[in-house]
Amino acid sequence: MTAKRTENGGTLSDIGSHVDIKGLTRNRPWLLPSNRKIRHLEGISLRNLSLSRPSAQVQKSKTADDEALPTSLVTPTKALSLREKKLEYSRSSNDLRTPPTSRKILDSSNGNDQLSTDEGKVRPMKGKIRRRSTLNWTNAPPQVRQKKLEDAASSRLADTWFSLHCQGTNEPVYVSEMVEKAMNFDFRFFDLNTYGPWITRKDHLTIKFWARTGSQQEYSLVLELEVHFRSLQYIGKSLETFHHPLPQNCVLLHLSDGIYTSFTDLPLDEPVLANPTGPKNTQSAQSTSTFDELMRLSNLDDCIQDALATREKITSQINSILEKQKEDRELIQSAAQAQDSWTSSKRAVSTAQKQIRAAQTRQSELQASLQARRNAIRSGTLSQEKSQSHLVSARINLAEDISLLKETRSGVTGQVRRVCEDLLQIYPVEPIPKKALAFTIHGLPLPNATSPSLDPITTAAALGHVAHVTHLLSLYLYIHLPYPVTPCGSSSTIYDPISVSLQSEAARTFPLSQKGAVTYRFEYGVFLLNSDIELLMSRQGIKIVDLRHTLPNLKYLLTVLTSGRGEVPGRKGGRSGLETISREGSPVGKLSSTDYGSSEEANGSLTKAVLKRKESTSRLQSPLGRECGHLLNKVR
Repeated sequence: MTAKRTENGGTLSDIGSHVDIKGLTRNRPWLLPSNRKIRHLEGISLRNLSLSRPSAQVQKSKTADDEALPTSLVTPTKALSLREKKLEYSRSSNDLRTPPTSRKILDSSNGNDQLSTDEGKVRPMKGKIRRRSTLNWTNAPPQVRQKKLEDAASSRLADTWFSLHCQGTNEPVYVSEMVEKAMNFDFRFFDLNTYGPWITRKDHLTIKFWARTGSQQEYSLVLELEVHFRSLQYIGKSLETFHHPLPQNCVLLHLSDGIYTSFTDLPLDEPVLANPTGPKNTQSAQSTSTFDELMRLSNLDDCIQDALATREKITSQINSILEKQKEDRELIQSAAQAQDSWTSSKRAVSTAQKQIRAAQTRQSELQASLQARRNAIRSGTLSQEKSQSHLVSARINLAEDISLLKETRSGVTGQVRRVCEDLLQIYPVEPIPKKALAFTIHGLPLPNATSPSLDPITTAAALGHVAHVTHLLSLYLYIHLPYPVTPCGSSSTIYDPISVSLQSEAARTFPLSQKGAVTYRFEYGVFLLNSDIELLMSRQGIKIVDLRHTLPNLKYLLTVLTSGRGEVPGRKGGRSGLETISREGSPVGKLSSTDYGSSEEANGSLTKAVLKRKESTSRLQSPLGRECGHLLNKVR
């Protein structure tokens, strides 16, 4: 690809750049000087930090030796010594350039032996000037040299930050971050458009640089620069293309179209015009070309014309050859196209064959899946037909099982009601006259947790009765107590299997007797007993008012259990009948050792009920019976 030429012979790539008189190519800025504002400022850099200001009397092009004296090299004695070549001059380590030579001066003895400088000082020109070593630690150990180099470097490194100030504001507009231990600083870029047009439309600001070295404790003002954006000089898009040396404490401003700075030692872009006031020599003879030069120019013109003719001849021959071979080239091109077409067709055929094989495999898999589904549908239809044949008898058995379940539930409820009434007769819970929420059990008063305690023996006996009634109710109602009770009269205990902090079995057993026991263990045992009563009441759908009222809650529970319509049913079967029903899944648990005799007639009726229940259970074990059992559970 070649660059497109413009009308004046340049290329499009030359737009935005120009070449000055010394051959340095520089890019042109996109912003005019009058258009540069604070809003275009994006970042600031600092180069060649110097904490000490150089003296104005020191000349950069000369060293501090005898050469700086105005009459040191023009005396006869020094001229004689220079001609004898016995003196060797030493130069500083920061100025090793060769001395400038501008014009020759005549010497009294030998005029071709010396050259004069701009100030008339004579320097020898023959031989090689050798610089004397000025380092007094050249042969020092590596540790000493490393230490001196580190000290020299650390003396010039500093921690630096800057602040931007605008006219009319007391506070700085922007404060940068601190860059540690460096000489060239590239600070973080920023955006000043957030400060409003009153700041961003200005074309001048003040930059203050603050620095401190390792030996200083506080920051000091190193450089205060008042920048006018119209007077900035453009460097380029980046510093990589800029090869001019930068001065000390050089501030670089990163604008939106490139990098700018302010210094006066850049080469000029405009050509320097000749002095129009100088003398004009119009009568001087002007030189012209010689005959040999004219002949060489004529020969060169002939060679050029021959070369042009030869080029035209070769061009015509090439064109004729190409015309003759046009058909051959077209044939070769068509053969190549046919070869490419055949290759692509072959590739397409192989791809289609692979797709066909994949489709056939998928087809066989789908056919096998369809066959398996047909077989499953066929077997399901057969099982459904068999189930339909047993559905009529299963519905009849289901109705009988539902009625038997209702009878069993009503019988169990009645027996629980009768047992609870017997418990009320054995352990009567009666209120104490003229005392609110105060009851006795079997004639023994039991105070609530808020009431003052009575005789410890009486309290232990009453708690023993309550523990016994609670234990019997859990068996009759077939409810597992979270805190098992061991009824033993006034020495009854309760067990806590839930608490994690208790390790031993003895620590988990709490007494229901206050005598000879720790008070907090007795109170915790009463709390566990009240928790068991609360569980029994919640299983019956009873809401408890206060957990600490032991006898009122027990009276309330027994009253709810003995309530019902109709007469209390009689006993059926005694202990053996109830145990049989319990083993078959009846909600009534095993009775305690206190039973009330047996009846042959009641045993016979219970035996018939159990046998009928076994028959219904055997019917439920078949597939159809399981379905009926699911319906039975819904009815329950």
